Amino acid sequence: MEAPDVDVINILIVDDTPANLQLLTSLLRRRGYEVRAANSGALGLAIARATRTEVVLLDISMPEMDGFTVCEQLKSDQRTRDISVIFVSALSEVVDKVKAFAVGGVDYITKPFHVQEVVARVETHLTLRRLQQQLQAQNERLQQEMRDRLAAEAALQAANLELKRLANSDGLTQVANRRRFDEYLSQEWQHMLREQQPLSLILCDVDCFKAYNDVYGHQEGDQCLRQVAQVIDAAVKRAVDLVARYGGEEFAVILPNTVREGAQQVAQEIQASIKALALPHAASSAAPIVTLSQGIATLIPQLDEEPDQLIAAADQALYRAKQSGRDRIVVATPDS
Repeated sequence: MEAPDVDVINILIVDDTPANLQLLTSLLRRRGYEVRAANSGALGLAIARATRTEVVLLDISMPEMDGFTVCEQLKSDQRTRDISVIFVSALSEVVDKVKAFAVGGVDYITKPFHVQEVVARVETHLTLRRLQQQLQAQNERLQQEMRDRLAAEAALQAANLELKRLANSDGLTQVANRRRFDEYLSQEWQHMLREQQPLSLILCDVDCFKAYNDVYGHQEGDQCLRQVAQVIDAAVKRAVDLVARYGGEEFAVILPNTVREGAQQVAQEIQASIKALALPHAASSAAPIVTLSQGIATLIPQLDEEPDQLIAAADQALYRAKQSGRDRIVVATPDS
């Protein structure tokens, strides 16, 4: 029988009989194993804890500490619990064999033993140990691959969400862009059509913004739009509502399931928050600070109507707000 083709394997023999130690040590060393011998349980434990032992051939009947106790201590220690323990004993009663397996042994050889049997059992358990180690390594690789895959999927999902956010966001103000506005208005129009609930739209225009750019410059103009967008976004509380940059200095607020009076309250809060921002605007004909003109429209969608009709009504109300002196809110009425 040939020795297994493996790296150096450490085997520990624990037996208080010198002849057994010598015979087993000589036998296993000839087969290429690294063999250590201990003539007591305490010494055997010390060697096992200090070396990379893979198999222990363990006698049971030893003074001071018997083999059962040695095995129990090996199995209770994280450093040695994976060592394969093969009992080699003159005790041949079933109760002894049962106890040997109960305390963690993997095999039991009865003395007097045949050397071929000892070698065969040692090499069988070494093979099993190698297979277990390979299986464990494979499981660890699979688990790591699964973790890596989950991490990659999470990163991909996050990247897709970020791409979607970027695709739907205005680059300057970070609120929704016109594309997202059109998409969401169409979606909520259909939703409110099915539910027969009101859909409100607020169109906001920064008063005298061209003059603001002329006086303060385009960089300050961009900063003004950013701050206005933040204020409008903060004033709109519900997750179902959408704030979008409608174009240039215009912003839009979509308010699903919101009556005219509710939209008017939102517009008033936006107006108050913009004034509290108190951005200087020396070129405005409406006030010495940045202000908004706002037009509100509310419709309960009908089958023969389109979202453009809601936009047109809000736009007409916004036009009247600007024509009336700016810095005001005008609400479209059914007959306007």
